[in-house]
Amino acid sequence: MKTVIKNAFLTATINSFGAELCSLKNKDNKEYIWEGNPEFWGKHSPILFPIVGTLNSNSYQYNEKVYNLSRHGFARDMDFKLVDQKENSVTFSIHSSEETVKVYPFEFELQIIYTLDNYNLSIEYKVINKGNSKMPFSIGAHPAFALPGNFEDHSIQFDKEESLEYYLLENDLISNQTKKLETQEGQIPLTYELFKNDALIFKTLNSKSLTILEDRNPVLRVNFKDFPSLGIWTKMNAPFLCIEPWFGYSDTNENSGNLFEKEGIQVLEEKATFRSEFSVEVL
Repeated sequence: MKTVIKNAFLTATINSFGAELCSLKNKDNKEYIWEGNPEFWGKHSPILFPIVGTLNSNSYQYNEKVYNLSRHGFARDMDFKLVDQKENSVTFSIHSSEETVKVYPFEFELQIIYTLDNYNLSIEYKVINKGNSKMPFSIGAHPAFALPGNFEDHSIQFDKEESLEYYLLENDLISNQTKKLETQEGQIPLTYELFKNDALIFKTLNSKSLTILEDRNPVLRVNFKDFPSLGIWTKMNAPFLCIEPWFGYSDTNENSGNLFEKEGIQVLEEKATFRSEFSVEVL
């Protein structure tokens, strides 16, 4: 089921399957979200929970038991319930179930709230620990933005000057190898060569927003003030770019397998609530 919210400037469409944003258009009907062509990548903007990235051997230990949890977790493959709707906002929710506890033995509720305000779409994540013990988790966004025309006519710009060191993936895990991202007049020209080794993983950044430009003209901005980490990704020859605010990232080969010790993990106290928010601003 798809739900539409709108205001005078933007229209957003969200699929209840995965609570996934599948369209964001301006009043001139310009589309900003990738169409999801499976020839390249069949998703639009999946939600990553309760892990981001890949676990070593796709498994972890908890209370002396081994659990298997696939890449990016299960939220993106679940049907969310529509729990609140207004003209310019909508809230979706999932709860832990008999199926989820087989791979993630914690009681939780996950709410996703989409809200339009002028030229801005905010996406709020609310994680509620329903259990009586601490709950480890990661959560992240994976929106793919459509880049029509020539990919290399586009560039990205961070909001602050900084040393842009990113980590390389190796077999879907974070390696110890890093590279520097070179800027030209404060901008990073986009090339497919940048992504020949998969995503660019920034564990930490000073910047809290990233702008996509076409022919040096700003197109849209992703604001991620709450999020410490970021991934940037595309597939070879694909006309989109993913800008992915994260709490957490893939394992390294050195991970112990204890989810509480995982680098970048969040730990939520019993009956506590975690909130974070990012936004997409059409320029």
